[in-house]
Amino acid sequence: MLSPGVKPVTPADESAAVDAIMLAFAADPMARWCWPVPHQYVAIMPDFTRAFASAGFARGAFYTEGHVGAALWLPPGAEPNEAAMGEMMERTIAASRRGEAMAVMEQMASHHPAGPHWYLPLIGVDPAHQGKGHGDALMRHALAICDREHLPAYLESTNPRNISLYKRHGFVEITAIQLGSSPTVVPMLRAAR
Repeated sequence: MLSPGVKPVTPADESAAVDAIMLAFAADPMARWCWPVPHQYVAIMPDFTRAFASAGFARGAFYTEGHVGAALWLPPGAEPNEAAMGEMMERTIAASRRGEAMAVMEQMASHHPAGPHWYLPLIGVDPAHQGKGHGDALMRHALAICDREHLPAYLESTNPRNISLYKRHGFVEITAIQLGSSPTVVPMLRAAR
């Protein structure tokens, strides 16, 4: 059963879910460090979102009513399209930051749990609708699935403002990743229940 206001993303909803993520990450420290120029961010973020999380659209993507929030989870066995992500990063991130950005991504991948787990690459709520429970509803819904399957959940917080949300839902900080001029990324794990 779905949580109140949370629905699975269907093919007809994919663009709206990606749009919600793009709006939510418009002030994200890591996303804007990678793509600081507004038109560049707007041009690349939808494709980057799809490369990072579209493997979850079949089973792990959810949105809240009005498409104001979306969570794009990768279920066990689903992987980001790393080739597409790498190509986009090589092509679009300034040369002065590219090496650091690629190294941060490699370190993020190194902290994933070894066994089956749910991975949350992207969750976000349109800033005009933040603080109204959309993020909590999206987290509760997906974590109920994790709990039914008795699997851990993993994510990387690219925004310190979101860490309290993740902690409320049982995630604990594993470490902090920060290279050169990059913002800090915090891998977090929620143990299987």
